[in-house]
Amino acid sequence: MLLYMSQSQEATSPPLHSVSVAGVVVREDGRLLAIRRADNGTWELPGGVLELDETPEAGVAREVLEETGIHVEVDELTGVYKNTTRGIVALVFRCRPSGGTERTSDESTAVSWLTPDEVSQRMAEVYAIRLLDALDGNGPHVRSHDGKQLIPAG
Repeated sequence: MLLYMSQSQEATSPPLHSVSVAGVVVREDGRLLAIRRADNGTWELPGGVLELDETPEAGVAREVLEETGIHVEVDELTGVYKNTTRGIVALVFRCRPSGGTERTSDESTAVSWLTPDEVSQRMAEVYAIRLLDALDGNGPHVRSHDGKQLIPAG
């Protein structure tokens, strides 16, 4: 039996997942930092793929700076989100701005500080919920989506 189990595990390829990080950057006035992505024109949180040699906190600070020009202090993990279609697990952290000046990058065509209502209007639900979850203080939240809609827990 042991031989059979080890052979079947070798024959089956393991699931492949990518880990990304994103920052919910909250200004003192309650506005939230968002970018319009250069590749598809959608509004989302600044973030990207976590490098192999960096901590999640360092990764989110790097990604926010690269995409927006804003330096951040990372406060806490507010959610874990899985895109079941693309195999991406996103770690989302609430952050505070600590310097820098807003600017676009190769990955962003616009950088803006939005109100929670503007977030809900501009972003698809699967991305807006990440910002709104970070504000409710009840995290960390764990949610899944298929790229278009949330998948109910359970």
